[in-house]
Amino acid sequence: MWKQRWLCEGRTSGGVRSSHHIATARRENGSGFGGGMAAYSCESLWFASNPSKRWGEAFFLLYTPFWLTLCLGIIVPYRLYERFTELEYLIIGLVSSVPAFLIPLLIVGKADSCKCWRDRYWVKANLWIIIFSYVGNYFWTHYFFTVPHTTFFLTHSCFLFYHMASNITLRRLRHVIADLPQSIRLASEAAWILALSYFIAYLETLAISNFPYYEFLNRESMYKVGSLFYAIYFIVSFPMFLRVDEKDDETWDLPRVAVDALGAAMLVTIILDLWRIFLGPIVPIPESRQCSQPGLAWFHIPQSSMNITSRPRNEQPEKESESAMTTT
Repeated sequence: MWKQRWLCEGRTSGGVRSSHHIATARRENGSGFGGGMAAYSCESLWFASNPSKRWGEAFFLLYTPFWLTLCLGIIVPYRLYERFTELEYLIIGLVSSVPAFLIPLLIVGKADSCKCWRDRYWVKANLWIIIFSYVGNYFWTHYFFTVPHTTFFLTHSCFLFYHMASNITLRRLRHVIADLPQSIRLASEAAWILALSYFIAYLETLAISNFPYYEFLNRESMYKVGSLFYAIYFIVSFPMFLRVDEKDDETWDLPRVAVDALGAAMLVTIILDLWRIFLGPIVPIPESRQCSQPGLAWFHIPQSSMNITSRPRNEQPEKESESAMTTT
């Protein structure tokens, strides 16, 4: 214990006490997250040293059981979705995602009480995930299926939880391997990001596998290979999202958060389409349903629409499958 305290109270070469020492002093003075709850200290290596970020991470993790119980503990087991219309689905999406914005506005953490709303971590985290998950739902689902509007809201709640779990585990890993050579640290972080990304992707695929209104062409391939394809989202996003307000002396503004999220989304888009071009579909699909040329699948014009002038006005073109990787 004395050794941990010595490390936390270490000084820089200029004699200025480190942020870890300051955090320990705040804990001793009884300030910090939740008032009576101890602030970041040597005994807590999971949460951020930034008080606003620490509060935001704790809130999103505590908020997760609410929407998770609602969706997977009530609606799915009791098959309430059988009676849902589009309105009910929309309400479920809103009920699951809106509290992530509303509750922090009504219950302001002590760390955020003196901050402008745009400087609070929970605002930045929500903005980053909004952009990243929107791009994912609008573009990347073309590799799998077309999603309903409520999925945009539910994805926001899911991705918040995934990225908070990634934050605290990656931070804890960095403390464990801090004294190792840099090459080993990088390899360890990369291995953990890959393992966590694949685990989350596989678990989500397994969790929704019993939903009766879609089917897999090859369930085993979708579990094993499809989960790896899905994991690419998080292999990119987990380390990039962690960087937001992670350093005490480097506070991000909202424009930087937005640009970073868009950059992560673009990188994922590139990797996904490189997979499609060089590795091809997860399962064999008829050549007629594959893209006839390389490039982004959703930018292609179906062949049937090229001859639209010869079709009677009252005849609608046949809907083409948007799936480039597999079909539902």
